[in-house]
Amino acid sequence: MVSLHHPSPLGTGPRPGSRETIVLLAALMALNAIGIDAMIPALADIASHLGVQEENRRQLVIIAYTMGFGVGQLFWGPLADRFGRKPTLMAGIAVYVFFAFLCSAAPSFEMLIAGRALQGAAAAATRVIVLAMVRDLFEGEAMARVMSLVAMVFMVIPVLAPSLGQLILTLGPWQAIFWVLGFYGALIGVWAFLRIPETLREKHRRSLRVGDLAEGARAVVSDRQSLGYTLAQTALFAGLLAYISSIQQIVFDVFKRPELIGVVFGAVAAPMALASFTNSKLVGRFGLRRVAHSGVVAFALFAVAHACIATFIGESLPMFIVGQALVLASFSFCSANMNTLALERMAAVAGMASSIQGVVGTLLAALAGLAIGQSFNGTQIPYLWGLTICGLSSLALVVLTDRRRLFERLAPKHAPAARDPAPQAG
Repeated sequence: MVSLHHPSPLGTGPRPGSRETIVLLAALMALNAIGIDAMIPALADIASHLGVQEENRRQLVIIAYTMGFGVGQLFWGPLADRFGRKPTLMAGIAVYVFFAFLCSAAPSFEMLIAGRALQGAAAAATRVIVLAMVRDLFEGEAMARVMSLVAMVFMVIPVLAPSLGQLILTLGPWQAIFWVLGFYGALIGVWAFLRIPETLREKHRRSLRVGDLAEGARAVVSDRQSLGYTLAQTALFAGLLAYISSIQQIVFDVFKRPELIGVVFGAVAAPMALASFTNSKLVGRFGLRRVAHSGVVAFALFAVAHACIATFIGESLPMFIVGQALVLASFSFCSANMNTLALERMAAVAGMASSIQGVVGTLLAALAGLAIGQSFNGTQIPYLWGLTICGLSSLALVVLTDRRRLFERLAPKHAPAARDPAPQAG
């Protein structure tokens, strides 16, 4: 376990232990997973209640949230760099809760989509600030291990969320899912307010002047490693979003087993959680690059194999589940490590870097995921080949970005487990 005994570099705020810190950060990130995955079983009910005739339009409930999530990241990072991580996080959670309850009262599909976009924009605060906090406290392999442990807890949510959504639908209307999102957000907000420390160092506080923001943005987009790994991660995330957008139609319409949507989702997500835990161990032994690069190769190869089998041989639902579990488990060996590599040289502008990388990654991934999802034609074939393109594109971007350090082992001198705390304020 990575040492987190003194996670707060400033002030005299609360200092939770390592396990509580990881679970709390994961719970904050889980606001997004629940906001997406719990909705999947309700898409048909929402469409029916709000008069949506075209089945592919249901996907907008997912995509609008994701688009808002992408755009919202542009604003939360600079605010977190100026005012601190904790107050900015509290503001984002409060807005998330407000729009969760507002969506439950949406009188039309258009109003629901607008509310979902704004809810996603608010949820972006958690992604930006959690990554910035981890970057504030850790470096190198230690940072990747913490991100992997957070991701491991976070990955449990997709296992449970669709089943949770189905359970809620058996007890109440689809609006009840939004009520649960609102109450969950409020609960996590109170926990974070009481226990989370402020991690932004005074020397890293930045103004909101346009010139300073532009300087920080240039530092992020002009760095080859930052930009390259952001785009490589974007390609993989596009495949994940395409899966989330398409899985309901694939299970319902292709395999005709709507009652198994929760089981299918969980069977694919569980190996992702296990892979995230394994990744947290492997990066300490083999290093970020060797594990991340091996992961993206595996993602591409498994995606190609699954697409070829489904296209030229045919597959059953169990075969589909196995194929997707292999592909998306490979994603878990890439995600935390690519995020770490993208942020590795961005300590002085961690909030801005997290924002820009998140905006680029989420918006481009959402557009690509939407294109793949909208290509659904009653079979899983367009989705599988779209996933293959995502994997091959990510692999090509990694080669172009880091061709001189491909599969590089851990450096002889390990990065410190945690950064030395700054002097206490006051």
